[in-house]
Amino acid sequence: MPNHSLSLATLAQPRSLMLLCLGFASGLPLALTSGTLQAWMTVANVDLKTIGFFSLVGQAYVFKFLWSPVMDRYTPPLFGRRRGWIIITQLLLIAGLIAMGTRDPARDLLALALLAVWVAFCSASQDIAFDAYKTDLLPARERGTGAAVSVLGYRIAMLVSGGLALWMADRFLGWQATYWLMAGLMLIGLVVALIAPEPDDAVPAPRTLEQAIVEPLRDFFGRNNAWLILMLIVCYKLGDAFAGSLSTTFLIRGVGFAADEVGVVNKSLGLIATIVGTLIGGLLMQRLSLFRALMLFGALQAVSNAGYWMLAVTDKHLATMGAAIFVENLCGGMGTAAFVALLMTLCNKSFSATQFALLSALSAIGRVYVGPIAGWFVELHGWAWFYLFSIAAAFPGLLLLALCRDTLKFTQDTGTFLRRNSFTAPYRWAIRLLMAGALLLAMGLFMLLIQALGWIAVTRFTEVCWQTGGVLLVSSILAGCWFDFSALRHGRRQS
Repeated sequence: MPNHSLSLATLAQPRSLMLLCLGFASGLPLALTSGTLQAWMTVANVDLKTIGFFSLVGQAYVFKFLWSPVMDRYTPPLFGRRRGWIIITQLLLIAGLIAMGTRDPARDLLALALLAVWVAFCSASQDIAFDAYKTDLLPARERGTGAAVSVLGYRIAMLVSGGLALWMADRFLGWQATYWLMAGLMLIGLVVALIAPEPDDAVPAPRTLEQAIVEPLRDFFGRNNAWLILMLIVCYKLGDAFAGSLSTTFLIRGVGFAADEVGVVNKSLGLIATIVGTLIGGLLMQRLSLFRALMLFGALQAVSNAGYWMLAVTDKHLATMGAAIFVENLCGGMGTAAFVALLMTLCNKSFSATQFALLSALSAIGRVYVGPIAGWFVELHGWAWFYLFSIAAAFPGLLLLALCRDTLKFTQDTGTFLRRNSFTAPYRWAIRLLMAGALLLAMGLFMLLIQALGWIAVTRFTEVCWQTGGVLLVSSILAGCWFDFSALRHGRRQS
């Protein structure tokens, strides 16, 4: 049940400060292998094609679920299963950032690339361990606040390793010393991890690596409403993803603001609003149940996109842009706090590293793939209709949330999961279709890699893999959602 003591003092408690520092350590390396590194290479006159290629470094964050079972299965010899991995990854990150600071993009580009890949891999691994740590550590009543302060630490770290690092490298320290300074700031997380408590180990770790890979999926898909919850994770922030996918282009090309105006307002005011929204969301979640917080913040996320619609249908004004950006980021920050709490709630503590990594990767689908659809929609219907559509796109997630209300309430109140007790055979077939579709898509991706390397031309086979895999994947998801919905209706008729 939610805690009804709403107070800023909650954020100053030792556990909240600990999560703030660990969130800071989790977010610090991200910009150092992306935006800040790109700026360093640009100043060093590295060609644009090579700089673009370096964006692939960040793929470790997308595919971190592939090695997350290892961190569920094995316990380091010191500090426990969760803290042990956090400390190991932080030590490796400190070493990697120091090594990056000894390189020069103009002379040691290959070495710098390898080090950037290593830092990104260690950073993604730290994220796996930290997500599992806070999931295992926090009771249900503290997950909202815990999610808020960890996201706050992450955002502050992105500001430090992004804009502040660029300013310090340009004005005072130079690039190499700036990377050494960032490595020194990682010590904040390391010291906190050394003194932090290890979560209760009453829940056993998987006994084998095979179990660590198979059991998280079996556990999740054996729950009531599993397919509807998966769709909820994809759709909950879909409207937000649509609104944000072309926001910079809209403000510059669609409304006519100067690039520097957009940069200053979007970066500064947007970041402040996100931090404030995250804090407000965490504090309100002490009063609200998880379901009510998700519903309220999700509705606010949807309505906040109306600010961009107002910009599209009214005359250009800097104050209007500032208000639209502030409100949208404020509500988005509140929604993010509730959403991270939802992901923690859905994880079984035996497999929290794997399940959180999988669910967070799934939540990125909307953010990653709405771009092409968004551009096509704007070309056909214009900016005003696009932002009205972004409001409408948020409501399927709210409908799915309403359908999953009883399941989420049971999980938050009891800390356990409702198990499925109907449509057993059809569910098995849906899962088989899902696995077959995923396998075909993976094969298609492998074929694309072969073609890109010029080893063999397998265009037709690749198309068949992608098309068939996509059809099977979509069919399995729709079938699973239908069985979930039918089971809900069947259960309500019986009750």
